[in-house]
Amino acid sequence: MNGNPYKGRTGLDRIWRACGYSIDGLRSAYQGESAFRQEVWAALVLMPAAFWIGRGWVEVALLVGSVLLVMIVELLNSSVEAAIDRVSYELHDLSKRAKDIASAAVLLSLLLCGGIWVAALWHRFGH
Repeated sequence: MNGNPYKGRTGLDRIWRACGYSIDGLRSAYQGESAFRQEVWAALVLMPAAFWIGRGWVEVALLVGSVLLVMIVELLNSSVEAAIDRVSYELHDLSKRAKDIASAAVLLSLLLCGGIWVAALWHRFGH
């Protein structure tokens, strides 16, 4: 073993603890990140709407998946920001670069999501 007491867990114990850590992460992001909170509320509206707008399982999967992708990327962005802030609040070019790149990933996921939703809405109502 490499000396890390958390790496020795196996089986159901590992899965149970991993689920707990994931729930803690979702709770932390919801409580501490206003962007994630907004995305959760948008998802609560958009995900049910996806089943009405989508004309088949592929469209529904794309609509729901694009919303989930935004939330996933936002979680990763928040984790990058937290890790950088953990190291130092001091302004540094590499810290800015990492945060800007993570923010750009959120922007691209939002543009992808918006494009998918516009296309689905056009397909459903635009004819």
